[in-house]
Amino acid sequence: MITILPIDALKKELAGKTTLPGDDAYDEARKVYNGMIDKRPAAIAQCADAADVVACVNFARLHRLPLAVRSGGHHCAGLGICDDGLVIDLSPMKDIIVDPVASTVTVGAGCLLKEIDAATQEFGLALPCGIFGGTGIAGLTLGGGLGHLTRSYGLTIDNLLDADVVLADGTRVTATPTENTEIFYGAIGGYGALGVIVEAELDLADNVRVERSIVK
Repeated sequence: MITILPIDALKKELAGKTTLPGDDAYDEARKVYNGMIDKRPAAIAQCADAADVVACVNFARLHRLPLAVRSGGHHCAGLGICDDGLVIDLSPMKDIIVDPVASTVTVGAGCLLKEIDAATQEFGLALPCGIFGGTGIAGLTLGGGLGHLTRSYGLTIDNLLDADVVLADGTRVTATPTENTEIFYGAIGGYGALGVIVEAELDLADNVRVERSIVK
């Protein structure tokens, strides 16, 4: 029996765009960094905000859909895409707030490393992170984050101060070393298995200027 998903109902809930098979933008929207990955999701939701992410998580759970979460789409095994499921595309969520006094940055989960680097360098600050500018911050952080500043300042995830997380039941929580600690520490190295990171605050290195190798 063929199950027809009420995608139109989901589209009406979202502030962002939803791309479906047959749409002109579908093939471009489903591309990931690894060109060998060729998966065809039932829908790609380009989430505009955390409320969109909550709606997508609830929709996928209700309809028992495979769910993939994509920040920059840079994962070599293609974890940011899936067949016959729903893709939460975080790429529109690009808010970047630098606090030069506290030497921290708060970033939306769709930010790329080159975007964060450009914003922090304005203040002589740098985020210890990877070396490829097209990498998404969310996946990189949850997977570790190895780069030029690692020996001096640790991995990206060592500099994670807090995370705004949407859990599998649709609940949105803030996870820190002192609040929702089981989620905070469980997410480290978990590649998003415990939830969807929609925003994160990270510590920055002071008085650092880094020449990155950028792959566009």
